[in-house]
Amino acid sequence: MKPMLRTAALFALLFGLFALIGYAIGGGSVVTLGVFLFLAGIMNLVVYLYSDRIVLANYRAKIISEAENPRLFRIVARVASDSGIPMPRVAIVPMNVPNAFATGRNKSRAVVCVTKPLLDNLDDDEIEGVIAHEMAHIRDRDTLVMTIAATVAGAIAIFVRMAYWNVLFGGRDRRNDGSAIIVVIAAITAPIAAAMIQMAISRTREFKADREGALATGKPWALASALKKLELANGRTQIKNGNPASASLFIVNPFKGSALVKLFSTHPPTEERIQRLNELSETMGGPAVRL
Repeated sequence: MKPMLRTAALFALLFGLFALIGYAIGGGSVVTLGVFLFLAGIMNLVVYLYSDRIVLANYRAKIISEAENPRLFRIVARVASDSGIPMPRVAIVPMNVPNAFATGRNKSRAVVCVTKPLLDNLDDDEIEGVIAHEMAHIRDRDTLVMTIAATVAGAIAIFVRMAYWNVLFGGRDRRNDGSAIIVVIAAITAPIAAAMIQMAISRTREFKADREGALATGKPWALASALKKLELANGRTQIKNGNPASASLFIVNPFKGSALVKLFSTHPPTEERIQRLNELSETMGGPAVRL
């Protein structure tokens, strides 16, 4: 199955899961099902129109000018030119770990965001590799896809939690209703299913962005080296702010705390990503990064 068709199928599963939860909450009411489908449509319209503002606000990212960081602007401009896309806006994210992400619904509204620790810990070639990875996401409109996936998955978890507590404390009739059993089952399984669907969407796109970014710079080893450094740094430092539902936006997952987060990681194993980049580097006559 082509990646686009696979992604469409996964989105259909997400929306179907969202609609079924509404159907269960409404006790099998077609009206409630329609309301939840309407809410899903409104939610995704808002995300489509304002995804960049929403993400930037959530992470308190600051749009900067070229004068504020000439080094970063020079790298972003070079990669944008090589990738054949307009120069995106550039932002600094006040996070305590080295990481990066891109957001925006299309090329003209794109923003490339990096943290200061990334600039402090990576050399120019490694930063170029990271930026090229993010440019690949922008070119393929992955930023919009992953933001919508994160929004729907997060909404599923919230509505299921509300429904679960409503069943527990909503009165005897509600607890004895047949739909209550469905809600309780959904409370256990729906967030896991949503996380797995979101994971499948994100993992496929991370491999693709790694390859496209590496080909754009001609330096697969630089991106592999950057991923190794970022994985080590994010694995040993607890992130101080952020929402795990948006983990798929980052180049490496900054939320490494719990075993559940690791189990349903939105990113493929970094070791596998580095191995694939090493294989690409070998075909180009470049060095390999030790795992």
